[in-house]
Amino acid sequence: MKKRIFTSTEFYVGIVLVLLCLLIQMKSGQFFTGNNAVDLLRAFSVPAMFCIGEMFVIITGGVDVSFPAIASMAMFIVCSQLEHVTDNPILFFAAAMLIGLAVGLVNGFIIARFRFPALIVTLGTSSICFGIMQGVFKSREYPLCQPLYELGQMKLLSVTNPVSGLTSDMPVGIILMVLLIFIGWFILERTMLGRGIYAIGGDERAAQRAGFHVFKTIVFIYAFSGCMAGLIGVLRSTMLLAVHPNNLEGLELTVIAACVLGGVRMEGGKGTVWGAMLGMALLTVMDNSLILLDVSTTWQKVFTGAVIILGTAISALQARRNERKLTVHVSDAEGGKS
Repeated sequence: MKKRIFTSTEFYVGIVLVLLCLLIQMKSGQFFTGNNAVDLLRAFSVPAMFCIGEMFVIITGGVDVSFPAIASMAMFIVCSQLEHVTDNPILFFAAAMLIGLAVGLVNGFIIARFRFPALIVTLGTSSICFGIMQGVFKSREYPLCQPLYELGQMKLLSVTNPVSGLTSDMPVGIILMVLLIFIGWFILERTMLGRGIYAIGGDERAAQRAGFHVFKTIVFIYAFSGCMAGLIGVLRSTMLLAVHPNNLEGLELTVIAACVLGGVRMEGGKGTVWGAMLGMALLTVMDNSLILLDVSTTWQKVFTGAVIILGTAISALQARRNERKLTVHVSDAEGGKS
């Protein structure tokens, strides 16, 4: 058990994260302040929630690049069309989830039924969603309706930095983040559905022979990803207190990188929620705290990109090493039988 922990990708990502935090604290003296912790948690929350749906897809051997477009489209349609229909914020979230669910079902059905590459299908869906949002609904920056605005102003706590005097608020949406992380962990670690997701990523034919319903499982994970994207899109608007249709564009690269950095294997069959969360935490700290190390914002993307490439390379090398060990064990076992 100990050997598995010390050789896991999650362990090394955690070590790098701790060392980076300590380095920033030694340099600036401001990293472990309350308001900085709240700011980092706010920046972490939305990408972390997207990671849950994305890692389900990657574990099965696919990839979904449509979730930012789904979230943006659902957010804009719901916030612009329902403000004169209802003042119940729950209905806004429910409507956005239904929109995301519909798009996710289309993704899942096409991928599972026709065996089209997931990247191509979701790339096409992404383009369609942005096209509908911009062409049909004439998307633009839009003021948030009163029910969602009031929800966005609610906070769990406020923290003031005694040195700078800056105050940061913890949004209530953090509760939803914790809930989604738990749901993701529970599905993967405690249900037959989770076992099926891992089995399909490991070997789809073997999973089918073992009794797992491959078609239904693949449709479910894309539907789940789309449904959560709709929910997160509206939540994002409450955190920004405005509707920004293009605010999430390009986030898919960061989310996928965080998953891979945390040990979710692109070939499928391996990955944990905690690994994905550690990967996203590392990228969040890199993206939001390098300024405390006097690193210019123009260089932040260079540092972040370097960490992504290095972390992904280490993860890939570790996977190859494990495969070699497995091959050696199989060869030894066959040799022993003969």
